[in-house]
Amino acid sequence: MSASGAVEPGPPGAAAALSPAPTGPPSAGHLFRPISAEDEEQQPTEIESLCMNCYSNGMTRLLLTKIPFFKEIIVSSFSCEHCGWSNTEIQSAGRIQDQGVRYALSVRGLEDMNREVVKTDSATTRIPELDFEIPAFSQKGALTTVEGLINRAISGLEQDQPERRAKEEAIAERIDEFIIKLKELKKVASPFTLIIDDPSGNSFVENPHAPRKDDALVITHYNRTLQQEEMLGLQAEAPEEKPEEEDLRNEVLQFNTNCPECNAPAQTNMKLVQIPHFKEVIIMATNCENCGHRTNEVKSGGAVEPLGTKITLCITDPSDMTRDLLKSETCSVEIPELEFEMGMAVLGGKFTTLEGLLKDIRELVTKNPFTFGDSSSPGQSEKLQEFSQKLDQIIEGNMKAHFIMNDPAGNSYLQNVYAPEEDPEMKVERYKRTFDQNEELGLNDMKTEGYEAGLAPQR
Repeated sequence: MSASGAVEPGPPGAAAALSPAPTGPPSAGHLFRPISAEDEEQQPTEIESLCMNCYSNGMTRLLLTKIPFFKEIIVSSFSCEHCGWSNTEIQSAGRIQDQGVRYALSVRGLEDMNREVVKTDSATTRIPELDFEIPAFSQKGALTTVEGLINRAISGLEQDQPERRAKEEAIAERIDEFIIKLKELKKVASPFTLIIDDPSGNSFVENPHAPRKDDALVITHYNRTLQQEEMLGLQAEAPEEKPEEEDLRNEVLQFNTNCPECNAPAQTNMKLVQIPHFKEVIIMATNCENCGHRTNEVKSGGAVEPLGTKITLCITDPSDMTRDLLKSETCSVEIPELEFEMGMAVLGGKFTTLEGLLKDIRELVTKNPFTFGDSSSPGQSEKLQEFSQKLDQIIEGNMKAHFIMNDPAGNSYLQNVYAPEEDPEMKVERYKRTFDQNEELGLNDMKTEGYEAGLAPQR
């Protein structure tokens, strides 16, 4: 069974007039401010707009804000004082991500019903236990909770029930029975699974145990299919003719792009680099002259290795912080002493030092408003402060710890300062990937040998 939800008109635009506001355009860096209850300057913009219910003038409020792991969003709320009609929705103000994302949450208790959820228009919501699905683009985007998603589905099913009872009583009774099942889910009498599948990669489900791993939440990143690309309005790139081979090792290539922060035109530099005792990698760096934002990303220059790689370093000396480190997008990081685990795709690909990556992890954890703001649970702030203090002790060399990099693709690297001899503090293991790891890398459906035999000429 599927539910399309209540009919919600988009932001009215037939007749709109901005409310009085200070003159002068705001700077691009202040358009999207981090979401915070303590930020008094973060005020919504009010727009007088047409109500699609009674056709009188109502008020639309727009708030431009940032949410961790979701980047910029636009929160809009409309209310009409004449007929009382109102609705809220969110829209992503950032770009569509390179990969889709799938969240599978095992709801085991009432506390799981309060998890923060960001669901975009393109996300599909499923509850397998009830064979229930909310298709993509059938509801507007929402910033809500797990309980709020279920309440929204119930409201959508109840909306046309009076009309159904008059015309098709049998169908109305079946829907009433299903609504009762949805309401029973909110009591969490038995565990159930909530799946949010978003090809745009812009949905989010809160991990209340951050920075620790959430055993109830499974996050999977995947490559979009052609149908999903068309659904999102993305055009497939046309095959290009192969140019003549050029030696790019001594050249810095430049191409135009947009800044991920302010969306202003910027320039990205790309360089092919040979890492000693490893392989070639592609380093890309973007510097925005408009807002000053800088970013760098590392891509492997070779193919997926036949075996996965697990690197374990015992940090015993402050000099270990200066080791060069290459973390690919498929690499996960673990620090057992801190009970910390960071999954694949988080922080993207990086070519830095061990100290630089640990500082990026600290910034990722400590600058998350969901863990320090009003939505944080009691005691969570103290746990994160303790985590940050221990991480600082590791960086300063006052605490011994193990640093583990696990890359199923085998494209990550940690410098061996004793090369070409073995490093007594570092252990490198090669292992055979599991079926699930090959599935995440898209290798199970990839055929690289003998595929020509299956391509019969079509006449």
